[in-house]
Amino acid sequence: MTIQTDTPADMSRNERLILSLIRKRGPLPRAVLAPLMGLSAQAVGNLSRKLMQRGFLSEEEVVRGKVGQPSTPLSLAGDAAFFLGFKIGRRLAELALVDFAGKVRMHRQMIHDHPDPEQLIGFARQGLATMCATLDPAQRDRVMGVGIATPYRLWDWGEEMRGWLEFDLQAELQGDLPFPVILENDATTACGAELIFGTCRLPRDFLHLYVAHFAGGGLVLDGSLRHGPTRNAGAIGSMPVPGGGQVLDRASVSTLEGLIGRPLPPDDSGWDVPAAIERDWARDAGEALAHAAISAVAVADLGMVVVDGAVPPATRRLLTDATRDALARIPAAGIDRPRVIEGSLGRQARILGAAGLPLAHHFLPGGVPVQGEYA
Repeated sequence: MTIQTDTPADMSRNERLILSLIRKRGPLPRAVLAPLMGLSAQAVGNLSRKLMQRGFLSEEEVVRGKVGQPSTPLSLAGDAAFFLGFKIGRRLAELALVDFAGKVRMHRQMIHDHPDPEQLIGFARQGLATMCATLDPAQRDRVMGVGIATPYRLWDWGEEMRGWLEFDLQAELQGDLPFPVILENDATTACGAELIFGTCRLPRDFLHLYVAHFAGGGLVLDGSLRHGPTRNAGAIGSMPVPGGGQVLDRASVSTLEGLIGRPLPPDDSGWDVPAAIERDWARDAGEALAHAAISAVAVADLGMVVVDGAVPPATRRLLTDATRDALARIPAAGIDRPRVIEGSLGRQARILGAAGLPLAHHFLPGGVPVQGEYA
């Protein structure tokens, strides 16, 4: 597999901002883009023309019949670039090929008893090669990289995971591929996916909470996802909670599985939990998430908390409501309680976030918010 990519290193920040605004809001005419960016209509026209010439934008049909002149919305050209994602979970590994417009062109998954490094690297090598083989030569030249979303310190999960202690997944995969391989914590990538692909209206500063087999999080400041010096910022699952233990001991699917005495399948259709048990678990999990959230707000003055997870939408709603209710009961003298909302991506967040890593590397404008909001 010989693939070379044309990295858009010479793309200006304003060009990247146009692409990001359209990615987040959908097709937009130049007349709408100009005030959002604080630029003149002529400047936006010149920038968009350049992006169209390079194949990143296309024009939709002219919109007529509204007040003012007819407008032509600009949309992302799906074939302009491609991104590969590889997500590792407790029982499910996933691969995805995502195009420039955010559409998943191909998806593969593998269920396992536990994530074994040799098994997963084989799954990734075969799957990535298959996905790239579905593209024609010109499209393969526009594959911009592969992102890996994985929990950190997998060897801490038990004796059967000790093989991860000396295994460098990023280096192993990079040796096979001619484009960049970027690895980040899976909960951090879930937060990044909400920024890039999600439908929530987000402020410039917020905390993202993601409940999967274990709990994790992401921190966004000034519109940018923050990683920290060890790439582990927003490790909400590790935060202590009143009464002992950590957030991950209470706000995790693994805890719910312990309550019902069996593992839950990694898809919404197979989610079958007695309502009373799920409600009690969500209340306890929300209490833990609320204590972590109020601590983060006290440190970083955050105005919003986003609750998402690898759970069905109804379960996410229970978690969100429980977190909001618990926050209302926690003493908060001297600070403002944050608004609590549901995330929009659910189980897709981590695999989309993985594919979003090379997208962010090449195409995001740098995180400066627009009119106080990222979206």
